[in-house]
Amino acid sequence: MSLEFKLRWIVLALAFPLAAHGQKDPPPIQLTNPSFEDLAKGGQTPVGWYNCGNAAESPPDIQPGSFSVTKAASNGSTYLGLVVRDNETNEAVGQRLSRPLEINQCYEMNIDLCRAEIYESLSRLTGDPVNYATPAKIRIWGGNGYCDKAELLFETPIITNTRWVTTNCRFHPKKGNYSFIIIEAYYKQPVLFPYNGNILLDNTTAIRQLPCNPEKMPPPIAKKTPTDTTKKIVVKSPPAPPTPAAVPEPKPMDRKNLKAGSIIRLDNVYFEMNKYDLKPESMNGLQAIFNFLKENPDVMVEIGGHTNNNPSDQFANDLSTNRAKSVADWLTSQGISPERVTFKGYGKKMPIAQNTTPEGRKKNQRVEIKILSING
Repeated sequence: MSLEFKLRWIVLALAFPLAAHGQKDPPPIQLTNPSFEDLAKGGQTPVGWYNCGNAAESPPDIQPGSFSVTKAASNGSTYLGLVVRDNETNEAVGQRLSRPLEINQCYEMNIDLCRAEIYESLSRLTGDPVNYATPAKIRIWGGNGYCDKAELLFETPIITNTRWVTTNCRFHPKKGNYSFIIIEAYYKQPVLFPYNGNILLDNTTAIRQLPCNPEKMPPPIAKKTPTDTTKKIVVKSPPAPPTPAAVPEPKPMDRKNLKAGSIIRLDNVYFEMNKYDLKPESMNGLQAIFNFLKENPDVMVEIGGHTNNNPSDQFANDLSTNRAKSVADWLTSQGISPERVTFKGYGKKMPIAQNTTPEGRKKNQRVEIKILSING
């Protein structure tokens, strides 16, 4: 064997472990207190997690033992209870990750989920005792603050099972890198009206990075829980929302019957519940008011936001103000002078329908244009 041949074998032998080392998978992203272990107590966020629910409401619950919840944990001694409420508030927790989720990378984690048959508390609308037993879902967000819901990464179907089931959550950040994760309980969609429901969480695993090619994705992590004898289900990440249909030409607005103090209701300007980001479906209504203001430079308007009576006073005031501001900001971003557009949130003080029905509450959840001056 020649010296040259031996040297080649030595080089290959040295290079192989280096190449193998270069192919090593990144370490998992560890969560603090992934099994939500703490002293069982209602209205107490588990150690390592941050309360991301509405500030006017109580924090999530460390179960079992509160609100008549008695189910045994799937792992350890305690677990997390999250609820959605009939006043349009829902519970959520968040924490900083050991390293960020990176854009265009793929990840998975497992979490045990179920629903409590009994979760007794008071209705936020009536004050009467009710059972928060309606099924809800879990949504997982990425963000760069403890409660920053920057990108929805994953959501489950509605959790109807009352025995622990391990759900495999796979996500693929597409908008940015995220140093925080937020887990929230949410309603069945579309949300015709908010309701009282619960969801229980336990035994979350570390977040593992995966190849993004679906054909090369490894099978979900196998797992058994002491109290679970049912089949494990794998829940795939939701498909991307469909591209909105082309927005039709907006119907022109006529100034003939308008005067100072006239109200124009924008029935086709839409927001998701508890949010103030404008939806693509709102463009038709927004374009109509933009065209009107552009063609009538002597008109000044106020954008008014309103809610139904479900939220607390402070939450209703903040939400209605932010929604009105979103419309005003959009108009000025399109070239309407800020001097011609003001905004104001009226909260729930000016209903136009009864709040006792879903239809009435929907009518009260509105944005209006008020003519402040016309003809100079």
